[in-house]
Amino acid sequence: MKKSALVETIRDQTCRALWEVKNVIDCASDEVWDKEYCEMPCWKHIYHMLHSLDLWYINPRDKDYAEPEIHVKDLNNLDVISTKYLTRKEINDYFSYIESKIKDYISELTDEQLLDNPPGCEYNRFTLILAQFRHLHSHMGVIMGFITADTGLWPRVLGLEKPFPVGDYNKYF
Repeated sequence: MKKSALVETIRDQTCRALWEVKNVIDCASDEVWDKEYCEMPCWKHIYHMLHSLDLWYINPRDKDYAEPEIHVKDLNNLDVISTKYLTRKEINDYFSYIESKIKDYISELTDEQLLDNPPGCEYNRFTLILAQFRHLHSHMGVIMGFITADTGLWPRVLGLEKPFPVGDYNKYF
């Protein structure tokens, strides 16, 4: 086994997951975007998913973590109705920020660091990454269900082996 075999797998699976997240965001039509599910608009479900990824993938106890400019108290909380509205552009910009931040992080990560705890955090890096995959894909499934129920279309996923689409591609299966 290569010295960086675990991190290489994490990098690949993270890039696949991020591609799928962006595709699902793109699949949410304007009607789905604003429609309420469990008393929250779809865009808030998306923001909750992204905010957790932003905060928890690297280090939820990072003293230098700054909420995104679009954030207001409880905007990420699916149990609290918010008066603030997020546009598709705001969500897409936030996604791009998170994608870049995570890709930078995993580009420097080594197998040896996976069992280390980030500064001030009670969880090791491997636990944080796995926990975010679990959380991310729980919410991805829910959001994909919203889209499928409303459109009859299933957003495209990559799975383990499919190549990343290039150029124009069908967002759905």
